[in-house]
Amino acid sequence: MSIIVKNVSKVYGKQYALNQVSFEVNKGEIVGFLGPNGAGKSTMMKIITSYLPPTSGDVSVCGLDIHNDSLALRKKIGYLSESNPFYPDMYVREFLEFIAGIHHLKNRKEAVEEVIAMTKLEIEQHKKIGALSRGYRQRVGLAQALIHNPEVLILDEPTTGLDPNQLVEIRELIKKCGKSKTVLLSTHIMQEVEAMCDRVIIINFGEIVMNEKIKELKDIAHEMGIKDKKQNSEQIDLEQLFQTLTRSKK
Repeated sequence: MSIIVKNVSKVYGKQYALNQVSFEVNKGEIVGFLGPNGAGKSTMMKIITSYLPPTSGDVSVCGLDIHNDSLALRKKIGYLSESNPFYPDMYVREFLEFIAGIHHLKNRKEAVEEVIAMTKLEIEQHKKIGALSRGYRQRVGLAQALIHNPEVLILDEPTTGLDPNQLVEIRELIKKCGKSKTVLLSTHIMQEVEAMCDRVIIINFGEIVMNEKIKELKDIAHEMGIKDKKQNSEQIDLEQLFQTLTRSKK
């Protein structure tokens, strides 16, 4: 297993952001991590990437433990955070060269060229990041996550701010990466989950409420009395299933 999460909890005062969360993600698998705002998605991703320590529990990535091997573990991960922090006065190419330097890449120029081509940043590479549209800033975030060819990708809402054409391109890029890498991504776009993911993990109030393969969700929806919007449709009404599983606690 590339990612193993065991009984992870994160407590702020008396509030549990995460409560005994456990799951695994395999190599070559794209897993959608879903949940309403405040459910604990970003907190879990920060713990996996060693940006935030858990209150209790264990996480390993590619056999490396977050408690004892955090520096080595971070080298295995490409991380696109929710806030997507940048240096707005840096040019796109300059920023990516800077990130390549942080990773001590020997072939920095080649790595930058490759990731610019992968994320379709050729036209914008000589612009300052602060002058980019939101969609292109998101592409730069993906580029920095991919530049060191990590084994694991942790992507917190990677399609935010993309137009329909960009969505298709980035979706195909993520699917391509998923053939050789482990990908855990969060999103609020249900269509993206169906189009990209092999499996869905749904979290609500810091607890896992579903962990199933996409192809099995239709049967689960039927068992829960959730009907497709279109008669005889083979499409999963994932949005309705999500809403059913994440209703507010009374």
